[in-house]
Amino acid sequence: METALIKTDTATISSDLIKKMDAYWRAANYLSVGQLYLRDNPLLKEPLKLQHVKNMLLGHWGTTPGQNFIYTHLNRVINKYDLNMIYVSGPGHGGPAVVGSTYLEGTYTEVYPNITQDEEGLKKLFTQFSYPGGISSHASPQTPGSIHEGGELGYSLSHSFGAVLDNPDLIVACVVGDGEAETGPLATAWHSNKFLNPATDGVVLPILHLNGYKISNPTVLARISHEELEQLFLGYGWTPYFVEGDEPELMHKAMAATLDKAIEQIREIKNAAFDKENNDRPRWPMIVLRSPKGWTGPKEVDGYKIEGNFRSHQIPLAVSASTPPEHLQILENWMKSYKPEELFDENGKLKAELAELAPKGEHRMGANPHANGGQLLRDLRIPDFRNYAVSVPFRGAGGEGDTYVSGRLLRDVIKENQQKRNFRIFGPDETVSNRLDIIFEATNRQWDAPVDPHDEFLATDGSVMEMLSEHQCEGWLEGYLLTGRHGLFNCYEAFIHIVDSMFNQHAKWLKASRELPWRRNIASLNILLTSTVWRQDHNGFTHQDPGFIDHVVNKKAGIVRVYLPPDANCLLSVTDHCLRSYHYVNVIVAGKHPAPQWLSMDEAVAHCTRGIGIWDWASNDQDCEPDVVMACSGDVPTLETLAAVTLLREHLPELKIRVINVVDLFKLEKNTEHTHGLSDKDFDALFTTSKPVIFAFHGYPWLVHRLTYNRTNNKNIHVRGYKEEGTITTSFDMTVLNEMDRFHLVIDVIDRLPECGSKGIYLKQQLLDKLTEHKHYINANGKDMPEILNWKWESKLNDETK
Repeated sequence: METALIKTDTATISSDLIKKMDAYWRAANYLSVGQLYLRDNPLLKEPLKLQHVKNMLLGHWGTTPGQNFIYTHLNRVINKYDLNMIYVSGPGHGGPAVVGSTYLEGTYTEVYPNITQDEEGLKKLFTQFSYPGGISSHASPQTPGSIHEGGELGYSLSHSFGAVLDNPDLIVACVVGDGEAETGPLATAWHSNKFLNPATDGVVLPILHLNGYKISNPTVLARISHEELEQLFLGYGWTPYFVEGDEPELMHKAMAATLDKAIEQIREIKNAAFDKENNDRPRWPMIVLRSPKGWTGPKEVDGYKIEGNFRSHQIPLAVSASTPPEHLQILENWMKSYKPEELFDENGKLKAELAELAPKGEHRMGANPHANGGQLLRDLRIPDFRNYAVSVPFRGAGGEGDTYVSGRLLRDVIKENQQKRNFRIFGPDETVSNRLDIIFEATNRQWDAPVDPHDEFLATDGSVMEMLSEHQCEGWLEGYLLTGRHGLFNCYEAFIHIVDSMFNQHAKWLKASRELPWRRNIASLNILLTSTVWRQDHNGFTHQDPGFIDHVVNKKAGIVRVYLPPDANCLLSVTDHCLRSYHYVNVIVAGKHPAPQWLSMDEAVAHCTRGIGIWDWASNDQDCEPDVVMACSGDVPTLETLAAVTLLREHLPELKIRVINVVDLFKLEKNTEHTHGLSDKDFDALFTTSKPVIFAFHGYPWLVHRLTYNRTNNKNIHVRGYKEEGTITTSFDMTVLNEMDRFHLVIDVIDRLPECGSKGIYLKQQLLDKLTEHKHYINANGKDMPEILNWKWESKLNDETK
C-alpha cells in the first residue's frame, strides 16, 4: 500500500507561483492577527498605539496560520482541476482563518457589502471580530462557506461525509484538529469511508492538522511515532500522505505536490467507479499536515516559548495598558513581518496579482452553493399520507404498531425521491428494531465493505445509513441537511441523549442562520424516537429515559417542535407535516408495538392540525362544567387515561369528565412564549380555571409543570409521568412503578374530588387491592393480568368511527 512522506524538495509548481502563494498566505495571516487585535490603523500606516488595540482580546491564533496555509493551497487545486469544493474547519476556533480567507476571495464583501475591499473595510473587518455587536470567534453561520461551526469539537468528519452523500461531484476538504481527533465522535468518524459509494457520492479529503497541542496539553496523535500514526490510518482504510516542517518555501512545495497527488488519486478512483473497473472499496487519500502551533507568530514572549507551544492556542500576546510596553512593539513587529505593503495597495485592497489566485464565482469555497444548502433545496415528493390510513372500526381497535404503519409512508417517500437522491433515513442499527423494516422493500442500507451471503439489505447504493454510533448518524444527517437535502433520524428514545450536544449545536446553527438574510432555510432535522420508556420493560432500567424532550424544550421556540401522536393515523399526519417543514428540529415520539387505535384518518388530521383537543367521544361533560379534566399526551398515557375513564364512568357515573389529548407539546405554553402555544383564554376554556386536571404524560412530569407554570389553573394540574422507576418487568408494571397506571389515575381523581363520597372511598380501596393483586400476578406468571392485556374501550361508551 502506497503511503508517502512527500519530500520537501519535490517541486510541482513554479517558483513565481510559490512566491505569490506565500504572499497570499501572509495576507491571510495578517488579516487574522488584525482580527484578533486591532480596531484601528489596519494597514499600520502610523506607529501602533494602544488606542488602536481592542480592549478585550478574544479568539484563537494557534490553528489559524495552518488553516490559512491549507485554504491557500486548496484554492490552487480548485483552479487547476476545476473542482467543486467546500471547506470544513474542524478546529472551528480558527474563525480568523475562514473569515479572512473568504474576505480575500471577495465572498465576504459580497455577503456583507459594508465590509469593503479597502482600508475602511479592513478596519470594520478587524473591529467586528469577537466584539460586542460583531461576529463570533468560530466558523459560525455568519461565515460564508461554513456548514460547521466547530465551537464544540468532534463532528467535522461526520458533517463532511453527510455533505457528500448523493453529491457525486463534491469534494469536502475537512480540516481535523489534532485535539479534535481525540474525541469519540471524530475517532469513530474515520470509519465513514466504509459507507461511501465512489460512483454516486462525493469525496471527503481529510486533512489532519497536527500542531502538537490542545489548550494546555500535548495532543496524542502529535506525540506518537510517524510509523504508529501511519499504521493507524492504514488500519482505518485510508492512504495517508504526510507534509511536515516549518520552513515556508519547502512546505509550500511539499503541500502542492501532496494535494496534486491526492486529487489525481481521487480522480482515478472516481473514474474507475464510473467505468465499473474495480468493485473493491477504495482507499481514499488523506493528508497529515504537521506544522508548528501558532506558526509565524511570536517565537517567545516574557521568556516563554510561544510558537510551537500551547501558549499560542488563544491570544499569544497580551497587549493592554497593564502589560509591559514592549508587548505593543512585539505586536507591531509581528504584523509587519507579513510585509503588508507588499500585499495591499495604498487603499487597502489586496493587490491584483494576488487576488487572481482565488477561484472565481461559485468555485470560491466561501461562495459554493453547497455551503448554503437552502439554495439547492427542492421539495420532497411525498405521497398522500391519507392513503396509508389504518381502519378504526371501533375505538381502541388493535393496531400493528404505529411506526410500522408510518414505515409504509417512508418507504414510498424513498421510492418517490430515488431519482433525485435527496432523502435518506439514518439510524444506529435500529431501523428493523424500530419496526421500519418495510422501507427495505424500496432500498437497502448503504455499505461498501464485504458482504456475507446471510446478510440482509446491504448494497453500495442504499438510502439507509446505519452505524452503531448515534454521533455518526446525527452528524451525517446534519451534513446532508446543511447541503440541501432531506432526512429522518430514528433512534431508541433512551439513547438519543448521546447526541444531546450535537442537537444543541444544530439548533443554535438554525437560530443564528435564520437571522441572516443571505442564509436560505434548510430542511428540518426530523428525529423519530421510539422503543420508548413505557415499552422498554424487556431491556430494563438502562433503556428507560424519556428526557430528551426536556432537553429540546430548552431551545428557542422558533426552532423546536415536539409531537406525541397517540396512534398510527396521527403519526402519519405528524410525519407528513414534519417532512414538509423547513428549518426546525422536529421530535416525534411514537410507539412501535401493537397498540389501540383511536381516531379515523379524518379525525386524526383535524386533531393533529389543532395539536390539542377534547375527545368528545370519551367525555360526558358536553352539557355542563366538568368535575375533572383527564389529560394525556403520548400513546401509553392515552391508553391508561382512557382505561381510567372507563373505571370512573362505571363506578362513579355521576362524575362529569372531560378528556383532552395533546399531540403538539408546545400547545401547553403560552402563545406569547411559543408560536404554537394557546392563549390564556383558549387554555382556560379547555382546562378550566378551577377544576382538577389529572395529566398522564409520556415524559418526566415536571416538564408539564414547567410549560404551564403561569396558567390560571396551574395549582390544580397534577401530572403523572416517568419518575425514574424501572426495571425488567411487564409493560403495565412500568406504568404502576411510576404511578401513571389507570388505577393511580382514578385514585388521583378520588383524592381531589370530595364529592365522590363513600363510593369513592370504596373504589379507592378496591383499586389499592387491585394493585396488590397485580404485583402478585406478574411475579407468579411473568405477564400482566388478563384484564389488562384484554382491556377494551367499553362499547357502551363507544361511538362509531367513520
